[in-house]
Amino acid sequence: MTAADLHCARGCVLVAALVLGAAQTAADGLRAGQWRTVNSPEIDGVAGPVQQTTRCLTPEAVADLDKTFSPISRTTNSTCERVEHESTPQRLKWRLQCTGQIDMDVAGEFTFDSPEHYTAIVTARSFMLGRLKQSVRTSIEGQRVGDCP
Repeated sequence: MTAADLHCARGCVLVAALVLGAAQTAADGLRAGQWRTVNSPEIDGVAGPVQQTTRCLTPEAVADLDKTFSPISRTTNSTCERVEHESTPQRLKWRLQCTGQIDMDVAGEFTFDSPEHYTAIVTARSFMLGRLKQSVRTSIEGQRVGDCP
């Protein structure tokens, strides 16, 4: 192997390492921008209407995916407690239980599979007097569609 071949081989290894490093970093979290979200609910086993929305995710929002995609408890006559929580740059999983007039068990699992795409499943079950009143399972797909307006 000549000196030029050795230099090229070292350069190729360095480029490959940089590309792999960039791919690893790219999978960590989401890119700020305009996002299209498609929500597909299933209510008590029956498919509901698919809803599509757009949302601008700011650099601050994507810097704290836990805050951005975790539930905010705003209940009346109920007490809520987070009973499960796991957060990594690629995944967010949480579970919230509320007790009161209506008891609720809400869980979400988000997978951030690329900087421009994520999927999630959110389930919510409500109970009254210990009996299941409603069960909702929503599949969510988010796709970055460009910069915020």
